[in-house]
Amino acid sequence: MPPTPDATAPGAAGPDREVPDRGRADACPGALRLHPADDGALARIRLPGGLLTNRQALALAEAAEALGDGELETTSRGNVQLRGLSPHCATELADRLRAVGLLPSDTHERVRNIVASPTAGLDAAEGTSGRADVQAWVRELDARLCANDWAAGLSGKFLFALDDGRGDVAALDADVTLIAGSGGTRLLRLGRDACGHPVEAGREVAAVLDAARSFLAALRTNGRQAWHLREVPDLLPAGSVPLPAFTGTTPAVGALPGGLSVGLRFGRASAGQWRALVAGSAGELRLTPWRGAVLPGAPADRLPALAEAGFRTGPGSPWERATACTGLPGCAKSLADVRTDAARALDTARRPDAGVLPVHWSGCERRCGHPAGRWVDVLATGLGYRVTVKGAAASGAVSNGTAAVGSTAVDVTNYVDVTNEEMAEAVAEARRTTK
Repeated sequence: MPPTPDATAPGAAGPDREVPDRGRADACPGALRLHPADDGALARIRLPGGLLTNRQALALAEAAEALGDGELETTSRGNVQLRGLSPHCATELADRLRAVGLLPSDTHERVRNIVASPTAGLDAAEGTSGRADVQAWVRELDARLCANDWAAGLSGKFLFALDDGRGDVAALDADVTLIAGSGGTRLLRLGRDACGHPVEAGREVAAVLDAARSFLAALRTNGRQAWHLREVPDLLPAGSVPLPAFTGTTPAVGALPGGLSVGLRFGRASAGQWRALVAGSAGELRLTPWRGAVLPGAPADRLPALAEAGFRTGPGSPWERATACTGLPGCAKSLADVRTDAARALDTARRPDAGVLPVHWSGCERRCGHPAGRWVDVLATGLGYRVTVKGAAASGAVSNGTAAVGSTAVDVTNYVDVTNEEMAEAVAEARRTTK
């Protein structure tokens, strides 16, 4: 379950803090580099901007059925994973992907990590100020990434974000973020910097590429190792323009001004459900970093069929902003079948209050696929689950009462251990946390 956790060098910064180990090769899976898992091989297909035509989406469903376990899994970067694959199917999978334009470059396929505001352009009729239709940026950035030899040197985890001005994907703390502002202004954010660099009109994609190339060049010049800009915040010059607060608002499920938005339970869908999603679209799908799908131009009368197929189509469900790692039996490191346990807790939970925190179930301390920002961590312990409210990802030293897990600050003084039977209420209470 993405994002793939970074390998760490234990004790490199003291007994309570681990730092990423960049001395090894980046093992992030792709469409050509399959990852061995307990339930078979895993392929991760990059979808810049989460964009899929109906033909491409159907090809993925067919590949899942013919080569894998018949399920499709969306990721926190709007990509798709196929699981349960035979380790010998890589050539056939690649041929299927090439045939529909989903594998434009064998050498660069793992670096095509681009997220974009999924509802960009759909609400233009409402006269929203400063919004930009970023889909053209997505396509240009993808094409130019694949065309430049140096770009293949980026990690498979390096992330680009293109925000149309609403502050949704800008809140994901990508490595390089392009943010549209009012009056046609553009700002470039590097890592988690508080200030951005102004960008000239017409040079948006060029500025994004320049930043990524400068990152790689500075690493070589300084003899440093990193996969993300946040790991080396002093490597490139800081911006000069203070950035606005990012809303991080995700698309509401249901009818939108210019289409439909639906949610996938834990980001997973059977091939049959996936075909229902395609049938409900108007020719295009945009997968979101929050494990949902936006269907531009689709009419509201298609929502009932999508709901019947098992998609979330209305607000107010405990399943909103609820995610989980793979867990047992797919992952040997997991201490529990977290998806089954989480589904049981969510199905029995009462209707949540407005504005509740995201929640993520993890089978081990790697916490694969957890959300950014403030969230409820539900960690399998082998005897039940530990429920903790976490803050934003830490950078640098951690404060008293916290410890670091990967790059995330964990409040180790404020948790509750629960049984499966007690979990639903404990999670519901934690999601209402405001402090």
